[in-house]
Amino acid sequence: MSRLSILQGKRGEYLVLLQFVLFFVFVMTPAWNPLATPALLDTLAIPRGIALALLGLFALLLGGLGSVHIRDYLTPLPYPVDHSQLVQHGVYNWVRHPLYASQLFAALGWTLYSLSLTHLLILVVGFFFFDYKAGKEEGWLTERHPEYADYARRVRKFIPWLY
Repeated sequence: MSRLSILQGKRGEYLVLLQFVLFFVFVMTPAWNPLATPALLDTLAIPRGIALALLGLFALLLGGLGSVHIRDYLTPLPYPVDHSQLVQHGVYNWVRHPLYASQLFAALGWTLYSLSLTHLLILVVGFFFFDYKAGKEEGWLTERHPEYADYARRVRKFIPWLY
């Protein structure tokens, strides 16, 4: 077993723990941007609010629909449950990982609203984390469902039609 395998756990337990740590770090970190003066924040108040609302709604849509469509196989671990079936309908026809994508879109909404450089840094780290975690999950899904490889070629990972 490789060192990386030990660090993630047999079924991805430590990845879930790290995901919670990243979430709490994001939530608890104060917004910081020396260029975001009160005047700039006031000037950009409407577009910042619109970005937060639109990205927040999109995050809720992805997360809500993703949870509903995969409800019988939902687990906090990236390792698929034994009785899993490959879900390719609904929101899973737009992105392969709507639950991860929803967290990234919500974090992007807050980052744009707050104009926080600290949150931007955590968002970038979170993107690479979820990309890694999704890759591990996809390896396990491909072992369990050989048709997953074709699905992965057709459907983007996090951002519909882009990535």
